[in-house]
Amino acid sequence: MSRIRVIGGGLAGPEAALVAARAGVDVDLYEMRPVRSTPAHQTADFGELVCSNSLKSESENTAPWLLKQEMRRANSPLLQCADASAVPAGQALAVDRVKFSRLINEAIEREPRITVHREEVTQLDPEDGITIIASGPLTSSALSSEIARLTGSDHLAFYDSISPIVEADSINMDRVYFAARWDKGTADYINCPFTKEEYDAFYQALTTAETVQEKEWEKLCYFEGCLPIEELARRGYDTLRFGCMKPVGLRDPRTGKTPYAVVQLRCENLRADSYNLVGFQNHLKFGEQARVMRLIPGLENAKFLRYGQIHRNTYINAPQVLTDTLTLRDHPSIYFAGQISGVEGYTESIATGLLAGLYAAAAAAAAAKGASATPIPRETALGSLVNYITKADAKRFQPANITFDLLVPLEEELRKKIRDKKERHRLQCERCLAAFDNWWQPASAATPAML
Repeated sequence: MSRIRVIGGGLAGPEAALVAARAGVDVDLYEMRPVRSTPAHQTADFGELVCSNSLKSESENTAPWLLKQEMRRANSPLLQCADASAVPAGQALAVDRVKFSRLINEAIEREPRITVHREEVTQLDPEDGITIIASGPLTSSALSSEIARLTGSDHLAFYDSISPIVEADSINMDRVYFAARWDKGTADYINCPFTKEEYDAFYQALTTAETVQEKEWEKLCYFEGCLPIEELARRGYDTLRFGCMKPVGLRDPRTGKTPYAVVQLRCENLRADSYNLVGFQNHLKFGEQARVMRLIPGLENAKFLRYGQIHRNTYINAPQVLTDTLTLRDHPSIYFAGQISGVEGYTESIATGLLAGLYAAAAAAAAAKGASATPIPRETALGSLVNYITKADAKRFQPANITFDLLVPLEEELRKKIRDKKERHRLQCERCLAAFDNWWQPASAATPAML
């Protein structure tokens, strides 16, 4: 049986490697850290989360929940690690990032079919066999050049953002309160409430704070779903109050009133000794961040474990070059997974790693380089995500998270009949899970490669 080469030790790479190895295929897993680091990573661990520690909603019949449900039914190795390292986060799946990485490392170490190579891959040859490229948003320049050579198309790039983290002991608990929005789920978030006067002072400081100097070779092109807070603030006085500082549903139990604005803090680990400022990714200088963030009620004496940052995110123009089994059209032995394939988000990256691992394992088991498995149906959440990155308008392509907009819509007559949006979403989720089961059950039993 052919060996598979997986490039990248973030989320999609380890997922693909573990899936393929558990399907009975030998895997060479390449990660350039620590030989060569990146501007965003701090360790050489597999699955290091450089941004938030949240894998988004676990609320039933939401799009993120649906995607994770399909992945759980497919026995996603990294989602199992996430579930085992979960920390309190209301209706979201958030993880202790250190434990999460440790569990991934241990899973890879236990797998005898995976051989780890700590070196940078700088050359790609489709004749070398099956390769999964999951090098992530910080793909090295040498590998980026190779990918560009193979795809024959230019790379696109935007800048992704990282939120600050503060020490729990430095939070003034007398000025904050625990609550979940609309009291749904457990009250796991710390809420920092603003009066109008406090918000005015914060807004003024934020919009006049000094940002990191843009380098000549940089072209700031932010992803709309992850804009720095200073960029949002410049769009209008109330933009933050309708976004990451939205107070709706977060009544202060001490006063019985809804604050003018709120900053939410989410627990970073099981020890609850650090908290992430939810949605507060920014491009401010570190000194300016400390000055501005300490204007947040409760964070007057905050100690920062990590400041917000901006890092480059590289991805291919997937609609131009990828098939529905995540292979290059011109080089079917080359697969793509993770953010470099054109998806956005932790769960979405793991999801494409899961599929790439399954498809590549099937090709290896068939002993036919480039052979493709039966693609997952469009009617599933996984299939809808792949459908977007492979069928979107290439001229306007931008990475996307899983949303209901990507799913197969209900029939027009049914939409008219069912006015309640929650009921429509429930029905869409029900249909997606049924379609997934119809594909997965016979497919997983078909061959040792589970496809």
